Amino acid sequence: MKSSDMVRELCKREKVAMSELARRLGQTPQNFAKKMNRDTLTLDEMIQIADVLGVSYEQSFVLADGNRIAVGNDSAVQKCSV
Repeated sequence: MKSSDMVRELCKREKVAMSELARRLGQTPQNFAKKMNRDTLTLDEMIQIADVLGVSYEQSFVLADGNRIAVGNDSAVQKCSV
């Protein structure tokens, strides 16, 4: 699933229009739609989307021993156990 598909599904579940999400992010709906169509959302934008919608966003590597190297909402890399 592409990042833009994830954002669309999140908006659907949270009942937030894409144009409203764009406004909450401080972007014009037109500019945000272009990013979504090109699927060029950055990690920082994904974290910001999670923040404005009150959910968490996680991106991580899961090592063979079960440990994770993850980027959380604070954009810091963290190592934690699963």
